[in-house]
Amino acid sequence: MSLGAAELTLLGLMNTSIIDNNSKKIMSDYKGNPFDTIKQINAGLLNVGYVEAGPPGGTTVILLHGWPYDIYAFEEVVPVLASKGFHVIVPYLRGFGTTRFLSGETFRNGQQSVIAVDIINLMDALKIEKAIVAGFDWGARVANIIAALWPDRCKALVSVSGYLIGNQKSGKTPLQPAAELQWWYQYYFATERGQAGYDKYRHEFAKLIWKIASPKWNFDEATFDRSAASFNNTDHVAIVIHNYRWRLGLVEGETKYDELEKRLAEGPVITVPTITMEGDANGAPHPDAKLYASKFSSTYSHKVISGGIGHNLPQEAPRAFSDAIVEADGYAE
Repeated sequence: MSLGAAELTLLGLMNTSIIDNNSKKIMSDYKGNPFDTIKQINAGLLNVGYVEAGPPGGTTVILLHGWPYDIYAFEEVVPVLASKGFHVIVPYLRGFGTTRFLSGETFRNGQQSVIAVDIINLMDALKIEKAIVAGFDWGARVANIIAALWPDRCKALVSVSGYLIGNQKSGKTPLQPAAELQWWYQYYFATERGQAGYDKYRHEFAKLIWKIASPKWNFDEATFDRSAASFNNTDHVAIVIHNYRWRLGLVEGETKYDELEKRLAEGPVITVPTITMEGDANGAPHPDAKLYASKFSSTYSHKVISGGIGHNLPQEAPRAFSDAIVEADGYAE
């Protein structure tokens, strides 16, 4: 652990307990709810920051956030699941919050398969054999990939916006102009100006995305600022820019992940019990549910959550998201 006071301040974590599970070192004695204690553990290429709640013997649920969001998207989901006996893990993805690379020499890779490998490595480090995986945005894609490539590690899947596994070939295919407009930031990030602009204005950029993606969500400044602190991670910009450039085929990934990407490019069918969800006011690009239903071959259902719910469904409709996880657990019995 090398998070000093200055970095903790940047991350908005000066009143948060940081527990290093590799050495059991506690960096403060602050006590509170699960989100007041960020745990750290070495897993694969990373030292991963995560929140843990609920009985260790319960069914594990891994909740995965997206961009530009963070673990606080699940702040109201975690206590509900923990109270129902689930063992809940909420990690910061690479490039977010207190998750750090163990080596400065590691390539800051944001391609889709790599982030899923991170979560498998985290499960191994925490000795979690099998879990329900659930998420939105990047997190939903990661959850999809885990369910598709490692079904033996996935008890059930809850995915906001459905089937999100992609590939570089499809990423190069032009869309209708209205659809291309929704991806404006992807093309901005393809330029050096875009990378510099995101680095300089990452908080302003994230707030704009929040408003576009969830046009009816009246979040307050404190809610946004708490999550925006996660974008101060020193690797954040590099991971985000590589992720979007990789999707368009503008940059390469790492050859050691080629086989995984080859399997994902085939659009694998997901064989674990699944619930997909969508908010009725999602302003972010997302596929039509009718187009991906056939990608789920086990027990499956799709839910549309009404009430002006946007892209960040777990934070905007935490009860509906929690209920879906409980229901998916029942599918897997």
